[in-house]
Amino acid sequence: MSALITPELVALDTHLGSEPKDVIRRLAELVVESGRATEIEALYADALAREAKTATGIPGGLAIPHCRSSAVLEPTLALARLSTPVDFGSKDGPADLVFLIAAPEGADQEHLKILAKLARSLMKKDFTAALRDASTAQQIVELVGNVVATVPVAAGAHAAGAAENANAGTGPAQTGAESTSRGRIVAVTACPTGIAHTYMAADSLVAAAKAVGVDLQVETQGSAGVTPLDPAVIAAADAVIFAVDVDVRGRERFAGKPVINAPVKRGIDEPGRLIEEALAAALNPNAHRVSGTVDLGGASNEKSEHLGQKLKRALLTGVSYMIPFVAGGGLLIALGFLFGGYAITDIADDVVLNNSLFNLPDGGANLLGGFGVYLGAVFFKIGALSMGFLVPALAGYIAFAIADRPGIAPGFVAGAVAGFMGAGFLGGIVGGLLAGVVAMSIARISVPRWLRSLMPVVIIPLIASIVASGLMFLVLGGPIALLTVGLGNWLNGMTGASAVILGVILGLMMAFDLGGPVNKVAYSFAVAGLGAASLANQAPWQIMAAVMAAGMVPPLAMALATVIDKKLFSLSERENGKAAWLLGASFISEGAIPFAAADVFRVIPAAMLGAAVTGGLSMAWNITSKAPHGGMFVFFAIDNFLLFVLAIAIGTVVSAFAVVGLKRYAVRKPAVVDAAPVNA
Repeated sequence: MSALITPELVALDTHLGSEPKDVIRRLAELVVESGRATEIEALYADALAREAKTATGIPGGLAIPHCRSSAVLEPTLALARLSTPVDFGSKDGPADLVFLIAAPEGADQEHLKILAKLARSLMKKDFTAALRDASTAQQIVELVGNVVATVPVAAGAHAAGAAENANAGTGPAQTGAESTSRGRIVAVTACPTGIAHTYMAADSLVAAAKAVGVDLQVETQGSAGVTPLDPAVIAAADAVIFAVDVDVRGRERFAGKPVINAPVKRGIDEPGRLIEEALAAALNPNAHRVSGTVDLGGASNEKSEHLGQKLKRALLTGVSYMIPFVAGGGLLIALGFLFGGYAITDIADDVVLNNSLFNLPDGGANLLGGFGVYLGAVFFKIGALSMGFLVPALAGYIAFAIADRPGIAPGFVAGAVAGFMGAGFLGGIVGGLLAGVVAMSIARISVPRWLRSLMPVVIIPLIASIVASGLMFLVLGGPIALLTVGLGNWLNGMTGASAVILGVILGLMMAFDLGGPVNKVAYSFAVAGLGAASLANQAPWQIMAAVMAAGMVPPLAMALATVIDKKLFSLSERENGKAAWLLGASFISEGAIPFAAADVFRVIPAAMLGAAVTGGLSMAWNITSKAPHGGMFVFFAIDNFLLFVLAIAIGTVVSAFAVVGLKRYAVRKPAVVDAAPVNA
């Protein structure tokens, strides 16, 4: 196993900038220059994306930006000891020791355990003091090597033992220590990447619990693996702490326990307060309790997720689960038209029910005869049935995001009611939110222990279905259906300048965040209308074509820009440009993200300009797409395909020359950098 850190990965007593992104970028450059990663921009973008989720500053003047990235070839640590500390979001001030932990996407368990052990060691003051006192990069390397070699891989974390025996990521330690008098607490820690915060929060909680005489065991749900807490330990616990930024695996194991929900970083910054809150909750009969559902209440959660963020997360969850139904169903419908002709919409049911491969229908003018008609009818019907799940799946998984598994059934039912009443996409959103909120509210009701097992599988789905679907039938479905019909009529009536404006708006949205929430809203708006499209109502197909064409422009434009003026782009960007040709042609807007991450204020405006041009042209030329995804590779589902390609080409050229112009003439003033050498 190669060394985690080498002298080339150490920058001592240097000024790397005034913002976290400056430091992260320089450390990413060190990783690439040492041959441990393939491209700076991809690693930088992944680390910056992780930083955006949760600040990585921790008490003691430390920061641990970290990520998993496909650009990383082997697990690596890069370290900067800054002459000018930088604020990474820690409550006690800026950081002078910054560690970039970079792991490959498919890192094996042994490597991940080493990274986890290293992260835990950063909580030890003697280790960080030694790093600050080191005079050479080689001394830093030796200090890290000694820690990785000597820190034991324990099976868990127990407050009755020493923090050094804390969980290394595989579950609870069975130390056999006597429980203390103040109480018993179990905790789960987890962060999005599962490399650093997960284990550091566990160690902080362990140390804080030991200091106040509390028996605490921690289950770390991280990259290095998970060994669940002993059920007997959970049963004996007085309260639970969930210090997590992601969903807790096996949450139902803690059902009925008083719970404190908090971001994982709070487990590092305020472990003592979390423990005191858990002890108070254990004595409070009205405290929030684990119900087996996602608990969105409580002060701790409100600190980390506002109502708008909760709604956004729920909506994006619903859309993400809905898209496979739409993508598969839309492509099958397109194949149905390809093989069976446009008349297949009128005859598909009769053909599928009354014919077979051994009893083919009349082929008429179909090039493949009766076989083509039958195959087209089968494809069309499968696709139409798949599209029928669009609204129920959207509603069901919105409810799931709010109330976990007990919300799925009432969400699907409310979505089906919305579809039945003609409330469509908007009705599905409202029904899903209703079902989720009702299911979550019921789950919070304190019930006798004997009734708890029936709550998630019988009582919650039953009552939530009655309430949410009843409200849709009796109160909300009709008005939403009228709104949906009115919106559809307005879209169908858009012609000329109005249609072009809609295309421009959709294009701007597709390029605004390259696969983020705004992009997903535009895409969801397009796919939601596909179920109502027909030869007599082609507006949804036109909107789908505009959205797909506009979404292809950003990566294609960045690829073209790297050809127009190579000197404006780094070597890694030019390599990304080669891949962006295929990504753009496949309608994968995320292909432009490495360029945007490196230069957001010039790349994003340029991308939006070209995408808006393409969206407007697509609507103006009445281009239609019966497929919701695939880009150039679903040419058979796109009418006016040559105009489709031309609209994309024009937008691509506009964006490419715009980004080249901005890079040439909108030049940022270079940051003042200390002349001190990177490696002492």
